[in-house]
Amino acid sequence: MTEVLVRALRPDDLADTSAFAAVRRVCVPAMLATSASVAFDAAHAHPDAHYLQLVAEVDGEVVGTAQTGVAYDSPEPGQSFANVYVHPGRRGAGAGSLLVRTAEEYLAGKGATTVYSWVLDSEENRAFAARRGYRASRSAHFLRLDLVNGELPPLAAPPSGVELRSGAEFAADPRPLFDLDAETVADEPSDVAAEFTDYEHWLAETWHHPLVDQELTTVAVVDGRPAAFSLARTDDAARYASGMTGTARAHRGRGLAKLAKNDSLHRARAAGFREAFTGNDAGNEPMLAINRWFGYEICDTEVRHVRALG
Repeated sequence: MTEVLVRALRPDDLADTSAFAAVRRVCVPAMLATSASVAFDAAHAHPDAHYLQLVAEVDGEVVGTAQTGVAYDSPEPGQSFANVYVHPGRRGAGAGSLLVRTAEEYLAGKGATTVYSWVLDSEENRAFAARRGYRASRSAHFLRLDLVNGELPPLAAPPSGVELRSGAEFAADPRPLFDLDAETVADEPSDVAAEFTDYEHWLAETWHHPLVDQELTTVAVVDGRPAAFSLARTDDAARYASGMTGTARAHRGRGLAKLAKNDSLHRARAAGFREAFTGNDAGNEPMLAINRWFGYEICDTEVRHVRALG
């Protein structure tokens, strides 16, 4: 008889974090994950997020994962998330159902009233969500760019008054990048609004995250202040991803985000990275147009689902 067990991840166990990352890479190749990043996420999550990573085992083998927590940075209380993935070759044993049920019970115990979940856009996955009372909402695309065989747009000289700098140049004082990130995140399309107000936590959770590559991050600077940026994330398998690309409101419409991202992509290719990933809300046409200009192609789609708890 098949035995299914759901438990909390053991973040200090290398085998556990490696298995968690392996399932995530198989299910969503565009989302970078390593053993180190999984352990880091567990150790540095904001305490108000009540962040919990779950694993599902079938006969002792990790076949599914869940990341769940409270959207503490949302101005609307009671919002939460639970993102569940099960290895495509190990579905049908009940691991996904048990992960969802365990996550929902945990979130309800933390006072959550609404749970959001990203669901890969396939008939099977959407039916799974619908059977559990989840309603489809907005969608988002994952995009991939071949850095080996693809042709990047040629590098262009920055316009007068604009300077391109590596994110590593802000290592001593990244506060201006936090301010810029907070402004761009506030304007990003989403079902759950977010407000960045905790600089120290941003330093720990974002700027010093093991996947963030400060050297390959590019910042467009105007009058000594960051005006646009493209945050680079890299793993240990020659893969690069754009963590966030954005422009300060006062400088939008000048092509500075495109300039910064192009510089970062060229430097990533020169450093030996073979493929680049990014993600966009399906309704964010300006950013989708920019990524098409770079040569990105949609490689997968997720649909945000929502369910009221209780």
